[in-house]
Amino acid sequence: MTRPAAHRFWLLTLAALLGMAATVWLGAWQLSRAAQKEALQAAIEERKSLAALDGRALAAIKIIANEMHRPVRLRGRWLPEHSVYLDNRQMQGKPGFYLVAPLALEDGGVVAVQRGWVPRDFAQRDRLPPVETPAGIVEVQGRIAPPPAKLYEFAGSPAGAIRQNLDLGEFSAQTRLPLRQDLSVQQTGAPSEGLLRDWPRAASGVEKHYGYAFQWFALAALIATLYVWFQFVAPRRKSRRA
Repeated sequence: MTRPAAHRFWLLTLAALLGMAATVWLGAWQLSRAAQKEALQAAIEERKSLAALDGRALAAIKIIANEMHRPVRLRGRWLPEHSVYLDNRQMQGKPGFYLVAPLALEDGGVVAVQRGWVPRDFAQRDRLPPVETPAGIVEVQGRIAPPPAKLYEFAGSPAGAIRQNLDLGEFSAQTRLPLRQDLSVQQTGAPSEGLLRDWPRAASGVEKHYGYAFQWFALAALIATLYVWFQFVAPRRKSRRA
């Protein structure tokens, strides 16, 4: 093997080894991310099976993230004058509103409850849909959930009953209600009071990481195959023909 050929051989060998090392490492990293997501999903499922918290136990939670998705059973009174309809939210593939209403708890304090979803009136877009709000003390079954996800909105959007997003801190300041800003409850159960409650399931996204891992490992195998072919198989076949 001449010096230029040897130089080229070792240069390609180094490049192939670096490429395989990088792609195998990335594939292993994606597998580790998948394992983390599976552990997170298992923790969520475990919390869902725990006993429901009442208002007093809910107020005593220091780090709400550790109890996310845990069932709750709350007693309190709706404050319908402060209800908010979050626009452009979908359920079962249809656009409408998420209804978020504050619940004044018997044990003290106020919590924002995502009561459910209701379709909008497209003929009169600013018309509030009919929803029943029971008076007096009610019992609400649900689960601890993050505040409603925020969608893109233009600056200066109105802050009336119909809104694009809801910031619990700003909402607490506007209404002067003692809302806990890191806490929201999704009401669960069968459709009632004009509302659907077919909430999206919390997905871990583990399939995505397995797919990425397969792609990285496949790329590593492709690099190895091409290296062997062009460095050993192809030259030998060429020399035999010669």
